[in-house]
Amino acid sequence: MVQTQDALGAYAAPTPQDPDRKVPTRRISFEESLQDMPRHFAADGDIILSHLAAVLSGLFPDGEDFFVRSVRHFRDRVEDPVLKRQVAGFIGQEAMHGREHRTLNDRLAELGYPTKWVEKTTRWGLALRERLLSPTSNLAATAALEHFTATLAEMLLTDTEVRAMFGHDAVRDLFLWHALEESEHKAVAFDVYKTVGGSERTRVVTMRVLRFGFVGGLLVQVLASVLRDPAAYRSGRLRRSWRRVRGSKLLSRELWEQLKDYDRPDFHPEDRDTAALIERWRDELFGKEGRLNEKLVGAQR
Repeated sequence: MVQTQDALGAYAAPTPQDPDRKVPTRRISFEESLQDMPRHFAADGDIILSHLAAVLSGLFPDGEDFFVRSVRHFRDRVEDPVLKRQVAGFIGQEAMHGREHRTLNDRLAELGYPTKWVEKTTRWGLALRERLLSPTSNLAATAALEHFTATLAEMLLTDTEVRAMFGHDAVRDLFLWHALEESEHKAVAFDVYKTVGGSERTRVVTMRVLRFGFVGGLLVQVLASVLRDPAAYRSGRLRRSWRRVRGSKLLSRELWEQLKDYDRPDFHPEDRDTAALIERWRDELFGKEGRLNEKLVGAQR
């Protein structure tokens, strides 16, 4: 994607968007399949992985709502018809993500996870951010966090070991669906940010702050969640769980370097070509014999 930069570090509108990049809204429901989820649902009943997935899910509903508000604020300034359609798809997908993660969070709360507290603190923190910072800054944060979710999504879609960590089929399927759609719309918020003249300086600084702030905050919340779990105090169980997590790709240098790639001056989310990966998972999940087709509950857009 070719762009020009002015003296203030703001980019002119990008070239026309890729017309082949589809961002469909899929109405789907995982509620019924989550009912038999056990307390420690991750592979082999792993404590830390169960709490990590639960905390991530707790962050998503209000985080997705924030993303939608941040992009929708600038919707009227998007003139390119392809990007307009992608923005509509982005909003539809993120709304469904929020809904289904709230359903998962309700079930996790029944099992004793602090997902409602995570939702509440996330909602409060994002509302404070929106009061204190400009719409452009919030759009920059959305674009940066979309790179987080796209990076994690790519790891989940490409690595069988990471997929196996989720354990329970319904939880894994929910995260796979979410990962597919994060990959489909990974460039939308970024392209809107560039279209409305967001500065390069703000883009990079925002990511540098969030890269440490988000990861640090996530670790604190996971630790707090684990320490509330009586199973964590059973002999050797937490130590075994930590060894598993420490040796996984979740803490790999490769993942961190991929997150840092966002700081590159000529970065664009589509620099990592995941088109074949997206097509593979579209077919596996929603193709003619797609295994999640039975969970679709409405007409697709």
